[in-house]
Amino acid sequence: MTAWEPRSGHIDVSVRDHVAVVTLDRPEKLNALTGDMRRELAALLRHFGDGRRVCGIVLTGTGRAFSAGEDLREAAATPPNGMVLEAELFHDITRAALRTRVPTVAALNGVAVGGAGEMTLCFDARLGTPQAAYHFPENGIGLTVTNAASVLLPRLVGAAEALRLVLDSARVDTQQALAMGLLDDVVAPDDLLPAAIRLVRRWGRPGAATAAHLALLRPSPDLVEDALGRETRAVRHTEDTGSARAGIERFLAARDTRR
Repeated sequence: MTAWEPRSGHIDVSVRDHVAVVTLDRPEKLNALTGDMRRELAALLRHFGDGRRVCGIVLTGTGRAFSAGEDLREAAATPPNGMVLEAELFHDITRAALRTRVPTVAALNGVAVGGAGEMTLCFDARLGTPQAAYHFPENGIGLTVTNAASVLLPRLVGAAEALRLVLDSARVDTQQALAMGLLDDVVAPDDLLPAAIRLVRRWGRPGAATAAHLALLRPSPDLVEDALGRETRAVRHTEDTGSARAGIERFLAARDTRR
């Protein structure tokens, strides 16, 4: 069965040409990821990623953003030690994506912020429209990166570039992202999903040794688990010191003032 029972209420799932298309559907909040959405994404990747239902998975967004990242209002309301659990929800997406037996493609219809941008790093390819962009704001807020970004980002763009992107809380436009390897290709908005589906179908064609090569060419599970462990400890430190919650409060207050 390829059918998927909706869970969070903010993720749409369809199967097109034997490819699972997963769409973040919370446009009024720029597809900010609630805890329930992250749980559903990990479950979706495991459900469709076993190689029995579809030949690949495409993740995209609705509206003008791919995703604004973690829902910080929800994060601000978590109980003590809740931010570690919030980070682990991101980490579970990374684990699920890297263990699929089918190709995964992130199709960026707009900006990918923070944890959402880092989440795309564990996909096998990233396509974007001219509106696609990345923003890694954590350092300036007092937060730390997640999703094994501490190893996946340098793997894509190099150690020096990764350090600059994170410490500068950088915004990266479409052409910059393409030049440094964050995006693999830029296509017209109307061709974003068709291009992503074509890529998945080409990589996951019948008779290909795709599952074996994904296991060989993706970063090793041990390397990823080590990174996730270090990132969890970093999140715990920022929570214990109070910098994370203070930073989130400043960010939300500034955003409310601009409205």
